[in-house]
Amino acid sequence: MENNQPRPKNYLVESILVTLFCCMPLGIVSIISASKVNSAYDAGNYDEAQKASDDAKKWMKYGLIGSAIFYVLYFVFLFAMGGLAMLTGDAGY
Repeated sequence: MENNQPRPKNYLVESILVTLFCCMPLGIVSIISASKVNSAYDAGNYDEAQKASDDAKKWMKYGLIGSAIFYVLYFVFLFAMGGLAMLTGDAGY
């Protein structure tokens, strides 16, 4: 039996990188979804493989965007606290 369906991208590498460098909980969910892509495809469940691929991409993006927002807010907080320390004359030492 010929397979005319292309194998969906599994986003495993991207999911692992998001887990290591960005957001562990969402990265783990993405890794779990990414690991389902190849097994579903090999079993002939093309729709399930595509859904798992879409889920892995979704959770990977959520982790990446969530981390970007967190880091931006963190640096805004640091600069605000530094500016406040400069205005009050308290150098912290």
